Amino acid sequence: MPTSPQKVALVTGAARGIGLATARKFLAEGWRVGLLDIEGELLAKAVAGIGRGDDTLALTCDVSDATAVDAAMTALAQRFGRLDALVNNAGIAVFAPLMETSEADWRRVLEVNLTGPFLCTRAAVPLMREADGGAIVNITSISAVRASTLRSAYGTSKAGLAHLTKQLAVELASLSIRVNAVAPGPVDTAMAKQVHTQEIRADYHDAIPLNRYGLEEELAEAIYFLCSDRASYITGQILAVDGGFDAAGIGLPTLRGQRRNG
Repeated sequence: MPTSPQKVALVTGAARGIGLATARKFLAEGWRVGLLDIEGELLAKAVAGIGRGDDTLALTCDVSDATAVDAAMTALAQRFGRLDALVNNAGIAVFAPLMETSEADWRRVLEVNLTGPFLCTRAAVPLMREADGGAIVNITSISAVRASTLRSAYGTSKAGLAHLTKQLAVELASLSIRVNAVAPGPVDTAMAKQVHTQEIRADYHDAIPLNRYGLEEELAEAIYFLCSDRASYITGQILAVDGGFDAAGIGLPTLRGQRRNG
């Protein structure tokens, strides 16, 4: 009986954090993976650290550059011959008050976080169509649905990406391409460890019912599930992987604190 061809995933923003953890998850499940990132040196180190040269391809690319995206997709097609899953994880954040957010910062955040997934998806669809379908997962954020200070650009870009997810899910369903999103809450990435003070971490712990940050590997599990055949009837959905952060209402941190101390 002939074996099924080995599936291929492309993960953007894959040099570190959630993207790298997701690439490792795909590899562990027997997929081949294109790892794309704008930071070429860091990406090369990450791919070398994986040590799976036959099953990986490093692609240095700015996802907001349409020409570069098309070239990366061509290189992926030449190397692996197909594409079954795309994870639009690449993103940047500029956390600043409105009056200190420059037009350049605003444009760059939207270019990477919203235009980037649009360009990568547009470039991926022809390959997926040749493979009779596929799955796309966009990485949004809990900031897409819960407003906060200092996030006028970041939160707006992620809210736009959440709606783009639904638009694409409806349009691409006829090609058997499913489109979903994962919305992380606070995740214990290297970046979070650098910028979240102990006070901020304590505040998040109080606001999250599970009382902890998520792990990169936990996000990777959810992303992989939505790309897998086990999610074959799921499209147009935004899955919050946030320890219950979005579900918790006003006042609940205090009540939970009383419960823990009672």
